[in-house]
Amino acid sequence: MKNLVFALIILVGISFISCSTPNAHQIEDKDLLELVSRMTGSFNSSEQEASDSAYFNINLEMVRIWPERTDAVWLYIEQATSWSLDKPYRQRVYKVTRLDDTYFQSEVYSFDEPLRFAGVWKEKEPLAGLTPDSLSVRQGCAIILIKKDGNFVGSTIEKNCVSNLRGASYATSEVSIEKDVLRSWDRGFNDKDEHVWGAEKGPYIFKKYKDYEPKTK
Repeated sequence: MKNLVFALIILVGISFISCSTPNAHQIEDKDLLELVSRMTGSFNSSEQEASDSAYFNINLEMVRIWPERTDAVWLYIEQATSWSLDKPYRQRVYKVTRLDDTYFQSEVYSFDEPLRFAGVWKEKEPLAGLTPDSLSVRQGCAIILIKKDGNFVGSTIEKNCVSNLRGASYATSEVSIEKDVLRSWDRGFNDKDEHVWGAEKGPYIFKKYKDYEPKTK
């Protein structure tokens, strides 16, 4: 992962340029659609919780939205504990694009009053009432991914993702997107680089238990 992060630091300048010139044909991109197919579906960490009490049973829903758009593949994400599924603690929109022949990017967005959309992933057209201009990008929190040994792996870049949750100064995310398994390690650190939130031992392991056919138009 350290080697990957070093490569991402070199890439960051390229990524910002690429984001401003989206490829109108990228939704036909085989690898991009494979990445999206692996990301979409219903996941939980129940197996991990059963074997290690340091982890909770988290439910993760990811569904494609706005399939008519050609600037990117857009996803709605909802995370909730198994005992409070109707009150998710994280709701985001991801903008997934290809940056170049090697790298992909999952850019992270938030939106106002997210709880009014809780459970919207069940609908035929989730977030149909929102548009990209109603979203707020989380600067520095994009995850840069590369396809390696058949999986998509990546992370945020250095300390660029600002966070004030529980005394944090910045947050980091490391992911591995495998077939029917998503490993995600989100952590927050204070200005002394001390770990203040997130799993300590390693990533959460989400197993997919329901697949979704990508929505297309």
